[in-house]
Amino acid sequence: MADINQVGDIVVVTLAGELDNLEANKIRSTISSSIFTGTVKAVIWNLSKLGFMDSAGIGLILGRMRDLAPYKGETFILNPSPTMEKIFSFSGLASTIRHGTVESVLGEIGGVLHEK
Repeated sequence: MADINQVGDIVVVTLAGELDNLEANKIRSTISSSIFTGTVKAVIWNLSKLGFMDSAGIGLILGRMRDLAPYKGETFILNPSPTMEKIFSFSGLASTIRHGTVESVLGEIGGVLHEK
């Protein structure tokens, strides 16, 4: 299950339960459509309620990072499980991982984006 909200120019995706290929495909088009408007500057992936993610979930996040790249957008992975954190770290995404609340990451992004 996914809850997708846009807060200004930031998309917040809260994933819960299990994220498999079927669910990832549903989420992919929604987020990509938002990114391709050119108004999205960041995507926060809140994984605090996610119990399982297969390779399709990692592909979902990596693909949206690729979509954001032409817009100089940022990706943040919030509160992954220890196992998911290891996978993201091995994938070269350690710098995108945050622990805390959505609000704390929104504050961090807001500060960064306003300086640009």
